[in-house]
Amino acid sequence: MTSVLLAAIVSLVVSIMFTPVAIRVLRRRGIGQEIRIDGPQTHLSKQGTPTMGGAVIVLSTVLGYAGAQVYLLTQPGRGPTATGFLLLYVMVGLGFVGFLDDFIKIRQKRNLGLSKTAKLVGQLVVGVSFAVLALQFERDGLTPASTSLSFVRDIPEITFGAVLFVVFAYLMIAGFSNALNLTDGLDGLAAGSSVMVFGSYVVISFWQFGHLCARQELSGCYEVRDPLDITLVAASALGACFGFLWWNANPARIIMGDTGSLALGGLMAAMAVLTKTELLLVVLGGLFVVETLSVATQILVFKATRKRVFRMAPIHHHFELAGWTEMTVVVRFWIITGLAVAFGLGLFYADWLAAADIQ
Repeated sequence: MTSVLLAAIVSLVVSIMFTPVAIRVLRRRGIGQEIRIDGPQTHLSKQGTPTMGGAVIVLSTVLGYAGAQVYLLTQPGRGPTATGFLLLYVMVGLGFVGFLDDFIKIRQKRNLGLSKTAKLVGQLVVGVSFAVLALQFERDGLTPASTSLSFVRDIPEITFGAVLFVVFAYLMIAGFSNALNLTDGLDGLAAGSSVMVFGSYVVISFWQFGHLCARQELSGCYEVRDPLDITLVAASALGACFGFLWWNANPARIIMGDTGSLALGGLMAAMAVLTKTELLLVVLGGLFVVETLSVATQILVFKATRKRVFRMAPIHHHFELAGWTEMTVVVRFWIITGLAVAFGLGLFYADWLAAADIQ
């Protein structure tokens, strides 16, 4: 437990202290956000707000994990694992794709960065390589990921096979990284919601660590490789998002940009794959799913009927244009995320009670 707290504290301190440094550096270099002119007019005041703050989140998460590992190296049989490195690989890899997207926006002075094709190629490289590597590094009969579909644990009756698993993992990583990207449209919305989702994965992975089949052959145990390392990464991401939120809350002094949103969304999906809670992430990250569905619905209906379902998509802009203040939208969407996370954790615990046959 000490290592988990250490990971969260180190990442929190690094994030909350280095974010204002990043703000000053970005301002001096004129690296600011470009705002859509067809969006809510209240957002025009955010033009030029320092962006690419997600780089601080990524750095803080990596340093939080490293700090915890330095402590664990003092204990016999403990140290970094392939699982931890795989999670950080996805985060850093997609963070780099997002960085390129942000850089092009700033360089070209426009709201569009990488082309859709270029962004998908970047996500494809990171997602596919992660999926392939996650089926390697076998230890005690377990690899970091399995080829079975999972909800709160693997569903043995539904197995993909290696090739289909790689496709599925890629779609999850690309889907959730884009979902976070769509959600990151209001001050503090993506960062605050991510805090709660990563908090849920701290609970889930640490619970799995305490109930590993490798340690105790009991009903309801979990066959997950390196759950403690997953906990450390989740705690590091939690602390990093908390620290960043201090400066990103309305009115935001810095924006995470695609650098942060792609990294955080990809990390969530990778955690779901490695904790074998893939479908549960749809519940825990319900807000991100709704944001994505609102965009898809808007596009499909408009193409079919030339009419709009929402005033503007993603859906948080719809409520802004309906008269809600930005802070009202953010807080109410945080509440929705909190409820989704509570429900998801309830499903996880209920499954354990049923599997362990506890009345």
